[in-house]
Amino acid sequence: MAKKVSKNQRTNRGGVDAKQMAKVIVAAKKDNGQYEFRSKMVEVSQVQDELKAAKAS
Repeated sequence: MAKKVSKNQRTNRGGVDAKQMAKVIVAAKKDNGQYEFRSKMVEVSQVQDELKAAKAS
C-alpha cells in the first residue's frame, strides 16, 4: 500500500524549483500632497536593478 503524502510534498514532486520572487513597492508624493504607491513582482536577482530604476524616475 502506498504511503500517504502531504499536500506540500505533492505540489513540488522533484520538478523545477519555483522562482524566488520579491514584491517591490515604490512610494511617490503627488503634487496634491498625497502618496501614490506602485507595486511590482520581480525575481530576487533583479531587485537591485528595479530599485535603481525607481529612484531614477
